[in-house]
Amino acid sequence: MPAIQLTAINYDQAEQEFIELLEMENLDKKVAAKPSIVSNFEKALTTAIKAAYGESAGDNSAHRFLHRVLYRINRLKLFWYDDLRRYTNERSAYLQTVRDQIEAAWQQWELAQLDVATLQQLNVAQVKQALLDRGDADLNPPLSEDSRYLREQMSETGYRRVLAIGSFDGLVEGSRMCAILGGAANEVQSTLTRVLIEEYGNGRLSRKHSTYFAQMLEEFGMNTEPESYFDLVPWEVLACANHNFLLTDCKRHFLRYNGGLTYFEVAGPAAYRNYLAAAQRLELSAAAMGYWELHIREDERHGRWMLDDVALPLAEKYPENAWELLLGYDQEKLMGDRAGAAVVRSAREAEQK
Repeated sequence: MPAIQLTAINYDQAEQEFIELLEMENLDKKVAAKPSIVSNFEKALTTAIKAAYGESAGDNSAHRFLHRVLYRINRLKLFWYDDLRRYTNERSAYLQTVRDQIEAAWQQWELAQLDVATLQQLNVAQVKQALLDRGDADLNPPLSEDSRYLREQMSETGYRRVLAIGSFDGLVEGSRMCAILGGAANEVQSTLTRVLIEEYGNGRLSRKHSTYFAQMLEEFGMNTEPESYFDLVPWEVLACANHNFLLTDCKRHFLRYNGGLTYFEVAGPAAYRNYLAAAQRLELSAAAMGYWELHIREDERHGRWMLDDVALPLAEKYPENAWELLLGYDQEKLMGDRAGAAVVRSAREAEQK
């Protein structure tokens, strides 16, 4: 398809049309009876997939459109305490088709950025040692240029932008994890449950991690409603959320998910120390940095749990598939680094306005 056609699509308009479809009564029946109601959206979808994941991939507007559409479908798996009519199409076959179409192209593109073949050749002992080595390296990594910017240069304006984007996940933290906790009782399941319970403040809203994030937002007079700053969220951050939805939704990806969660918990404190250092340099109040302090303390413990009591035991239990733990770990790191860089770019842009 010629490039001029790829850039002629109005993705914002196509997304608005998709939002209307999401809440349309009897969506599947109406699409079957009158396919033309989705023709404009599907044209945009096809064009965006080619632009984002085709031979000349790299169109950020296409990435953004696809991940916003995918997220709007995925978020229906959670309950947002809003109008019940918004869930009318949560099991729509048409929405599932759209989701599968995006995920198929996107996941192929993501996996192509990793050396999966080499990981598949590793035996259990090699996987376990690689997990330990990665954990040691990611616990206290050297400061990157972006880390130094956050710690030494970012202004309060940039900090506000970081909070706005961070609220996208911070205000619903741990929610997607619930999907992987059911099933046969065992030590791995019990450890994962302990992690979730701590994320949820041991059942007390005042101690829930999202409450601490809301307090940071309140300190700046910012909106504390979930998804309030959705339009500021870079596609790279949306991709992390959508990836998490996919892995928690598909039990076949259980090892991959837990490898990713291991990285997330191990590497979390290093990232949070950057934000904490920025808040301290800016001489912000305790409430404006409490979430970071809490996470540094708790995620150091969670990272150890994930390595010792989840990842390593799973490698032993599934020796033929143990490499999937490393795939999940490496993919979470790759996507997390990409998202972190996008957040820093956004903070810099906010400072220039």
